[in-house]
Amino acid sequence: MTSQELYKLRFPIGEFQKPDTISSEIINSWINDIERFPSEIEKTTKDLSKEQLNWKYRPDGWNIKQVVHHCADSHMNSIIRFKLALTEDSPTIRPYYEDRWATLIDSTDDNLENSLSLLKGLHAKLCQLLKHISEEEMSKEFIHPEHGKRFRLDETIGTYAWHSNHHLAHVKQAINHNGQF
Repeated sequence: MTSQELYKLRFPIGEFQKPDTISSEIINSWINDIERFPSEIEKTTKDLSKEQLNWKYRPDGWNIKQVVHHCADSHMNSIIRFKLALTEDSPTIRPYYEDRWATLIDSTDDNLENSLSLLKGLHAKLCQLLKHISEEEMSKEFIHPEHGKRFRLDETIGTYAWHSNHHLAHVKQAINHNGQF
């Protein structure tokens, strides 16, 4: 497999591209993507067998169940990052080892019910918060020590919308390829 083919498998919708100007229309579109994600991921995975949940979306990638469990973990961290930035002055957030979390028992469980339930409640709560962030608050930021830079909240909304769509595409990719690469 070529490096270009591997890149396309890793980033089926491309990498996140921050627009030069983030309008309220763009933010609303991103929030809508975040809001729809739990139902989309549930609809996509609801009829999968245990064998199918173990299909990978690319060579050396996670399987479907790890992707779903990862989204719950990642988006839990997301809401905390938003709340820290809204209530503190440019806080430094705590990164975590996603790859290590993906090997823990709750990330390798064949039952997606808890993670899907968590995503539903978490996204409802997150979207309630995001819809009420003022224009002034959108410029608040947090520091991500792993990247060594500051992230504004408006950009971070886009990142999590992309993250949702990115992993939904991974699950669909694994299904479309029957986990075979």
